[in-house]
Amino acid sequence: MNFFEQQAAARRGSTRLVVLFALAVLGIVLAVDVAVAVVAGASPGLMLVTSLVTLGVIGLGSLYRIASLGGGGESVALQLGGVPVPEDTRDLNLRRLRNVVEEIAIASGVPVPKLYVLEHEAAINAFAAGYSPSDAVVAVTRGALDRLNRDELQGVIAHEFSHILNGDMRLNIRLVGVLFGIMMIALIGRKVMVHGHYAGRREGAVAVIVAALAAMLIGSIGLFFGRMIKAGVSRSRERLADASAVQFTRQTAGLAGALKKIGGLHDGSRLVARAEAEEVSHMLFGDGVGFRGLFATHPPLVERIRALEPGFDEKGLDALSRRWAASPPMGLEEDVQMGFAPPAAQERLQARGAEQVLRPDHVSAQVAHPGSDDYRRADTLVGAMPPALRALASDRESVVPLLLGLLMDDRAEVAAGQVRAISERLGRVVAERARYLREDSLRDLHPALRLPLASLAFPVLRLRPRPELEQFLDASNAVIHADGEVSLFEYCLARLLTVQVRESLDPARYAQVGRKRTPGVKREFQVLLSVVAQAGHADEASARRAYLAGLNRVLPRDHLPYAPPADGVAALDAVWQPLDALDPLAKQVMVEAIAEAIVHDGRVSVAEAELLRTICGVLHCPLPPMLGAKGD
Repeated sequence: MNFFEQQAAARRGSTRLVVLFALAVLGIVLAVDVAVAVVAGASPGLMLVTSLVTLGVIGLGSLYRIASLGGGGESVALQLGGVPVPEDTRDLNLRRLRNVVEEIAIASGVPVPKLYVLEHEAAINAFAAGYSPSDAVVAVTRGALDRLNRDELQGVIAHEFSHILNGDMRLNIRLVGVLFGIMMIALIGRKVMVHGHYAGRREGAVAVIVAALAAMLIGSIGLFFGRMIKAGVSRSRERLADASAVQFTRQTAGLAGALKKIGGLHDGSRLVARAEAEEVSHMLFGDGVGFRGLFATHPPLVERIRALEPGFDEKGLDALSRRWAASPPMGLEEDVQMGFAPPAAQERLQARGAEQVLRPDHVSAQVAHPGSDDYRRADTLVGAMPPALRALASDRESVVPLLLGLLMDDRAEVAAGQVRAISERLGRVVAERARYLREDSLRDLHPALRLPLASLAFPVLRLRPRPELEQFLDASNAVIHADGEVSLFEYCLARLLTVQVRESLDPARYAQVGRKRTPGVKREFQVLLSVVAQAGHADEASARRAYLAGLNRVLPRDHLPYAPPADGVAALDAVWQPLDALDPLAKQVMVEAIAEAIVHDGRVSVAEAELLRTICGVLHCPLPPMLGAKGD
């Protein structure tokens, strides 16, 4: 199942969630009505009022919890006691975590997520949370950092990236909000019971306690349905995430090793913060609560290991448990024993413009499904970046001038106007710093490294206050329009930054899975394919042929003329919202149509690859940084 099919399945999962939620609400309302009828009689007016009050309590509870999660993945991480991982950390475990996450993010074609550590949790666990890749958070426990070696940590992080890429995060975080509502009756009963207990033998205390017990009993219906819904949604997604992690890393030993350590170590995967863990149990890498049977949010541990190592014997966990009881494993020590060295580039990018050959169906297959070759390319890209630029990308004060420097022009007269534009919005110091970085370090940066460098800088950029981010976006747009023209790279970087910053500021607002079909966006396809064809072909005749090839793939029965817009690549601003509202499977066809137009002349330049990645990134179809034909 590819990314687009996964997105469609996630949407169907949301529909099932709504149906199950409705059944749970109906059960609670009926139970409350029966309880009130027993006590006060079954008059129609009273039953109506009771039903409306019950619905109101459930609805307000869900709305409250959804609103409290409006901040996205960060809200969940903080709720569980997460501590942010500094970008410039010198802690070896944290540095190893950041390196693994950055490499997988670049290989996946998504922004580097925020990183959190659950410092007080000795168990091995992790989760990804958020509404979209732009506001995603990946959190790991201290136990995972201490006990897992690099291969195992990579397997766990690849598992979490599967949730980021396949739309599971959005479904999971909405599940938290929705289920809170159907458990409101039980929570009210629990609170009333506490206060009734303190009331002692005062008049009416017995009645209060009886009412509280009734509320808790009725609330158990919501608790039952809530646990059933989480279990039903989560188990299949966890199996898929395990499979995706293996597909990504091309090795089973890392993920299997992490699961064995969960089964063999005393702390396992259960979290100390048990109450908070139950609410997000469906998000976790391993079982954080201990439910079994119908309520289990994860497949049995041995089943997960056997899916990776078919010959695994359950007795092996007992042997590992006895061995590790005497000498618990330490991840960094295992890395040294395995001869692990920090990843370094084994090859340098060539000056041939990274031209590639690819097939449209292979491009759509790579969306959100990077493989081991993509991981190696990301490793090469990161290794090829000058260390000084990587340091700047992780520095809070340098990240803004660094990104603006990437957008600046090499022509002195244009650069002077850009410096003035930045000075007016962010001050002279930032403007001069951006110009210095452009002239000193960025001018000679290989084109294929520009977007990956920006990807590494994004987590630091979004830490800045909202007003500063708004000023930054204003300044970046002024920079690219300073000469009255917008180059392909300028548009790509500025657009990606705008989308990612906007989504990180208001994550819940941009969380959606579209339903539109291709016939409803014909004009947008015409503009998009015209821009793509014009950007990648030197003469009008070849551009027209490329355009028609792409159009034939997405709208084979329509005859829309090749009509490059007068304002060039900037015309794409009008197409993003309608195209992002496409049904997932329609997006797959769209990606293949774009790729068809790009490869029509048999080659893909860095500029075309950047445009393709930008289109996919803006439309929430993350693509690896360097494309290559797969399956040949």
